[in-house]
Amino acid sequence: MFDVSFGELLLIFIIALIVLGPARLPEAIKTVASWIKALRRLSATVQLELNKELKLQELQDSLQKAQKSGLDNITPEIKASIDDLKRVADSIQKEFYDTGDQVKSVVNEINAPKQSEHADDDQTNKTSPSSTQVGKDDNVR
Repeated sequence: MFDVSFGELLLIFIIALIVLGPARLPEAIKTVASWIKALRRLSATVQLELNKELKLQELQDSLQKAQKSGLDNITPEIKASIDDLKRVADSIQKEFYDTGDQVKSVVNEINAPKQSEHADDDQTNKTSPSSTQVGKDDNVR
């Protein structure tokens, strides 16, 4: 990565020993090693992200080329697969809507007796005679 030979590495170690001293040198080596590890992880992450972006860009370019060339150039097997997928998607969509309609009808059937009960209760309350109330003008004996 840095193309440092053994002699150069030994010279850097001797200079660091003189500058830092034997007490602080192990701590400095640990710090530098952690920096190098962090840089390697960062560079690996960046490389992975760049590779993903490049692959995505290549796929998008291929898709655009395929769309430009049209579906006429594809093989009959792929056309048959596409047609099968369309038919399956349509049948699933139809089943979904049919199930939704069935659920709505069941909900309406469940709610219908409740609504008629409430309507009957409202009508009996309106038509039933109210309790006799004694007013000021009535003579109660």
